[in-house]
Amino acid sequence: MVRAIPSNASDNIYCTLLAQSAIHGAMAGYTGFTVGPINSKHAYIPISRVTEIQNTVNLTDKMWARLLASTNQPSFLHVDEVMKDQVDREIIEIINNSRHIS
Repeated sequence: MVRAIPSNASDNIYCTLLAQSAIHGAMAGYTGFTVGPINSKHAYIPISRVTEIQNTVNLTDKMWARLLASTNQPSFLHVDEVMKDQVDREIIEIINNSRHIS
């Protein structure tokens, strides 16, 4: 877990639970797994399930801008990239509108 602020007592407890669950899984002979809470219970999760789908982040999205602002991180976007994304959105909107008209 990456945070922009110092850890607190809840972080310490959460990390302790994750570590204990990971050790129990390793001592039971499991490999290729990670641990995490599922429905308020810690579970062994196969790494293959975690990595089977690749998520993408839209770097020109408002949510990404909020994340950068809340963590005081700089945006390394170049103006050309932002403009290209805006043009792409406009083209998609024009195409969608022309479909509704015809």
